[in-house]
Amino acid sequence: MSWVDCFVAAKIDPYVVFTVKTQEKKSNVAKGQGNEAEWNESFLFTVSEDVSELRLKIMDKDTFTADDFVGEATIPLEPLFAEGSLPPTMYNVVNKDRDYHGEIKIGLTFTPEPERSNFRSRDYAAEENYGGWKESSF
Repeated sequence: MSWVDCFVAAKIDPYVVFTVKTQEKKSNVAKGQGNEAEWNESFLFTVSEDVSELRLKIMDKDTFTADDFVGEATIPLEPLFAEGSLPPTMYNVVNKDRDYHGEIKIGLTFTPEPERSNFRSRDYAAEENYGGWKESSF
Protein backbone atom coordinates (compact mmCIF):
# COMPACT_ATOMS: atom_id res chain seq x y z
CA MET A 1 0.00 0.00 0.00
CA SER A 2 1.24 3.47 -0.70
CA TRP A 3 -0.15 6.94 -0.30
CA VAL A 4 0.21 10.10 -2.37
CA ASP A 5 -0.59 13.49 -0.89
CA CYS A 6 -1.95 16.23 -3.12
CA PHE A 7 0.47 18.85 -1.83
CA VAL A 8 4.11 19.02 -0.83
CA ALA A 9 3.92 18.01 2.82
CA ALA A 10 6.28 18.68 5.63
CA LYS A 11 8.32 15.68 6.68
CA ILE A 12 5.87 13.35 8.38
CA ASP A 13 6.05 9.84 9.81
CA PRO A 14 2.79 8.33 8.53
CA TYR A 15 1.01 5.19 9.62
CA VAL A 16 -2.45 3.82 8.83
CA VAL A 17 -5.16 2.67 11.23
CA PHE A 18 -7.49 0.13 9.57
CA THR A 19 -10.98 -0.22 11.03
CA VAL A 20 -13.67 -2.80 10.34
CA LYS A 21 -16.62 -2.11 12.65
CA THR A 22 -15.00 -2.23 16.13
CA GLN A 23 -11.76 -3.97 15.10
CA GLU A 24 -8.65 -1.84 14.63
CA LYS A 25 -5.23 -2.73 13.22
CA LYS A 26 -2.30 -0.35 12.87
CA SER A 27 0.47 -0.38 10.27
CA ASN A 28 4.09 0.25 11.08
CA VAL A 29 5.23 3.87 11.07
CA ALA A 30 6.93 4.83 7.80
CA LYS A 31 9.48 7.03 9.57
CA GLY A 32 10.60 9.99 7.50
CA GLN A 33 8.86 8.78 4.32
CA GLY A 34 6.24 11.54 4.21
CA ASN A 35 3.96 11.33 1.19
CA GLU A 36 6.25 8.73 -0.40
CA ALA A 37 5.42 6.17 2.30
CA GLU A 38 4.94 2.54 1.31
CA TRP A 39 3.87 -0.38 3.45
CA ASN A 40 3.81 -4.04 2.56
CA GLU A 41 1.84 -5.47 5.44
CA SER A 42 -1.07 -7.87 5.88
CA PHE A 43 -3.90 -7.65 8.39
CA LEU A 44 -6.58 -10.17 9.23
CA PHE A 45 -10.11 -9.19 10.28
CA THR A 46 -13.11 -11.24 11.32
CA VAL A 47 -16.13 -10.12 9.30
CA SER A 48 -19.85 -10.76 9.53
CA GLU A 49 -22.62 -10.30 7.00
CA ASP A 50 -23.28 -6.70 8.04
CA VAL A 51 -19.73 -5.49 7.33
CA SER A 52 -19.82 -3.08 4.41
CA GLU A 53 -16.65 -0.99 4.52
CA LEU A 54 -13.01 -0.78 5.50
CA ARG A 55 -11.94 2.58 6.92
CA LEU A 56 -8.34 3.79 6.66
CA LYS A 57 -7.17 6.64 8.86
CA ILE A 58 -3.76 8.09 7.97
CA MET A 59 -1.92 9.54 10.94
CA ASP A 60 1.40 11.34 11.50
CA LYS A 61 3.39 9.87 14.39
CA ASP A 62 4.70 12.54 16.76
CA THR A 63 7.21 11.94 19.53
CA PHE A 64 6.35 14.63 22.06
CA THR A 65 2.75 15.51 21.16
CA ALA A 66 -0.41 13.67 20.17
CA ASP A 67 -0.30 12.08 16.72
CA ASP A 68 -1.83 14.23 13.97
CA PHE A 69 -4.75 13.21 11.76
CA VAL A 70 -3.70 13.46 8.10
CA GLY A 71 -6.74 12.05 6.29
CA GLU A 72 -9.00 9.06 5.80
CA ALA A 73 -10.39 6.81 3.10
CA THR A 74 -13.39 4.48 3.05
CA ILE A 75 -13.37 1.36 0.90
CA PRO A 76 -16.68 -0.39 0.12
CA LEU A 77 -16.28 -4.15 0.60
CA GLU A 78 -19.15 -5.57 -1.47
CA PRO A 79 -16.97 -5.78 -4.63
CA LEU A 80 -14.28 -7.56 -2.61
CA PHE A 81 -16.74 -10.13 -1.28
CA ALA A 82 -18.11 -10.71 -4.79
CA GLU A 83 -14.70 -11.01 -6.52
CA GLY A 84 -12.52 -12.46 -3.74
CA SER A 85 -9.74 -9.94 -4.34
CA LEU A 86 -9.21 -6.45 -5.67
CA PRO A 87 -5.98 -5.39 -7.40
CA PRO A 88 -4.04 -2.45 -5.98
CA THR A 89 -6.37 0.50 -6.53
CA MET A 90 -6.16 4.21 -5.69
CA TYR A 91 -8.73 5.47 -3.18
CA ASN A 92 -9.34 9.14 -2.37
CA VAL A 93 -8.13 10.42 0.98
CA VAL A 94 -10.14 13.27 2.53
CA ASN A 95 -9.27 15.58 5.42
CA LYS A 96 -11.44 16.36 8.45
CA ASP A 97 -13.50 18.80 6.34
CA ARG A 98 -14.10 16.00 3.79
CA ASP A 99 -11.97 17.84 1.19
CA TYR A 100 -9.75 15.85 -1.18
CA HIS A 101 -6.32 15.39 0.39
CA GLY A 102 -4.60 12.83 -1.83
CA GLU A 103 -4.84 9.12 -2.59
CA ILE A 104 -3.84 5.81 -1.11
CA LYS A 105 -3.21 2.66 -3.14
CA ILE A 106 -4.22 -0.65 -1.59
CA GLY A 107 -4.90 -4.20 -2.77
CA LEU A 108 -7.37 -6.42 -0.90
CA THR A 109 -7.98 -10.16 -0.61
CA PHE A 110 -10.96 -11.89 1.00
CA THR A 111 -10.68 -15.54 2.01
CA PRO A 112 -13.77 -17.13 3.60
CA GLU A 113 -13.38 -20.14 5.86
CA PRO A 114 -13.87 -23.32 3.78
CA GLU A 115 -17.01 -24.42 5.64
CA ARG A 116 -18.49 -20.96 5.16
CA SER A 117 -17.57 -20.38 1.53
CA ASN A 118 -21.08 -19.15 0.67
CA PHE A 119 -20.25 -15.68 2.10
CA ARG A 120 -20.64 -14.01 -1.29
CA SER A 121 -24.33 -14.78 -1.22
CA ARG A 122 -25.95 -12.37 1.22
CA ASP A 123 -28.71 -14.85 2.14
CA TYR A 124 -26.75 -17.39 4.17
CA ALA A 125 -27.24 -18.74 7.67
CA ALA A 126 -23.73 -18.34 9.11
CA GLU A 127 -23.29 -15.62 11.72
CA GLU A 128 -19.63 -14.80 11.00
CA ASN A 129 -17.04 -15.40 8.34
CA TYR A 130 -13.34 -14.78 8.38
CA GLY A 131 -11.38 -12.81 5.86
CA GLY A 132 -8.17 -10.94 5.47
CA TRP A 133 -6.88 -7.93 3.65
CA LYS A 134 -3.50 -7.98 2.00
CA GLU A 135 -1.96 -4.65 1.19
CA SER A 136 0.38 -4.05 -1.70
CA SER A 137 2.43 -1.16 -2.91
CA PHE A 138 3.90 -0.43 -6.30
